[in-house]
Amino acid sequence: MIKIVLILSMILGLVYADDAKARKIMEKVDARYDGDTIVQDMIMVLIDKNKKKRVRQIKSYSKDFGVDEHRLLFFKSPSDVKNTAFLTYDYDNSKKDDDQWLYLPALKKTKRIPSSDKSSSFMGSDFSYSDMTDKDLDDYDFKLLKESSVKGEKVWVISTTPRSKEIIDETGYTKGILLIRQDNYMLRRAIYTLKNKAKKKYLDVSKMHEQSGVWVIDEMKMMSKRGKKMTHKTILQFKNIQINTPLEDALFTTRRLEKGL
Repeated sequence: MIKIVLILSMILGLVYADDAKARKIMEKVDARYDGDTIVQDMIMVLIDKNKKKRVRQIKSYSKDFGVDEHRLLFFKSPSDVKNTAFLTYDYDNSKKDDDQWLYLPALKKTKRIPSSDKSSSFMGSDFSYSDMTDKDLDDYDFKLLKESSVKGEKVWVISTTPRSKEIIDETGYTKGILLIRQDNYMLRRAIYTLKNKAKKKYLDVSKMHEQSGVWVIDEMKMMSKRGKKMTHKTILQFKNIQINTPLEDALFTTRRLEKGL
């Protein structure tokens, strides 16, 4: 009977190289309370391989809609991106694709981001459209590799592998190494291997603090490398963070997206 169940499971694709302890850790990361709403100012710094910088100012809003989360970004400056806006519906249901829309003021047009484009760069940054939503745990296998520390902070080192080609195509990642802080279940660092194995992306959540019982990020960096050479880097800084400020549901609509700030 056990052999029959195992064979059927393999046929149906139900046997995964998963680690129960690692998954339990990731479930706690996913379940961590991050506020019902968050309003914050963002500074996006883009740095090319020659260390030339471009700086963008953004206003960010997010709100929980039951188990789902909606996020809205308005670009405030510079002039070439001013009034560009981005809306995400991040669904808890792993069988439902997250919805994303980008409003381009020069075209006066709202573009829906298809799954086939979600691995591409978000507004010229090292973050992809896929990075702008939470990952569904059911789409990945997790394995606890070891325990370590980052600047005195104890972390679990966990590998993450997509369970399907569809997820690889959507995210652009074939593998990830996650460093999860043991004291607060926050992601501290990550290394992502891209489909082009010569390229990797390195995430560093360099600053965070606890505010009103919620751990929030003050600064994070994503660096793209080809081999050992940096090709591009993005720094995101978060200021004036407000937690659980009342926000109208109507703010998170494509109609509001096009109105701007």
